[in-house]
Amino acid sequence: MSAAPPSYSEDRLLGGRIALRQPTTGYRVAIDPVFLAAAVPAEGTEHVLDMGCGVGAAALCLAMRVPGCRVTGIEFQRDLVHLAGDNIELNGLSLRLSVMLGDLVHLPPRLSPGAFDHVMANPPYLEAGAASAPPDASKAAANLEGAADLATWVRVALAMVRPKGTVTFVHRADRLEDLLAPLAGRAGGIVVYPLWAGAGKPARRVVVRARKHIATPTILSPGMMLHDAAGRFTPEAEAILRDAAPLVL
Repeated sequence: MSAAPPSYSEDRLLGGRIALRQPTTGYRVAIDPVFLAAAVPAEGTEHVLDMGCGVGAAALCLAMRVPGCRVTGIEFQRDLVHLAGDNIELNGLSLRLSVMLGDLVHLPPRLSPGAFDHVMANPPYLEAGAASAPPDASKAAANLEGAADLATWVRVALAMVRPKGTVTFVHRADRLEDLLAPLAGRAGGIVVYPLWAGAGKPARRVVVRARKHIATPTILSPGMMLHDAAGRFTPEAEAILRDAAPLVL
């Protein structure tokens, strides 16, 4: 009798630079966390919080691009915390990356407000009750808001970052208003960066970055075209996805 197949697959990000173990069913990492990590302006030994880190894709991508930075992840699904820990070890990044179990409604006491230079997040894209939950519990948790709605994600991000530090989100373009509203009066220097699906096509995703306690105006960036007419990734997108290039907002 053959052994049961593993419950995870081992995939690669950033042109093979990163090995990533993730569940074979349920939520699977796509390009969003890669673009999220590319947009965080971390330098040197700065400390970054990855809220809802999942299996650690964004944290790993950021650590690979910025060799000196430290990243702490928080995730409320225990099995994903274990996989994120495995991925940190697998990529030899245990000296700079860590992950803890917790949620945004009941933050672990080890997380101190204002302790991070940057915060990044890829929150669930759908409002609670706005769509039917997928049958897979892990996928449902990744896609549908729970006790923490989008405003809570923004509020916690701003609480955890230091004054003038940055908070960076990747989210659905059709929820941009919901993302910007809780930033009003709390952050500025906001940059909205659309990720256009292709020429003549709408942007399905946006990257939004803001700075705490800054009052400069909001900028709508030209953004980036993800696919060419043949459906291939554009050279600009490939530079982010394969070459670990920064996303300059």
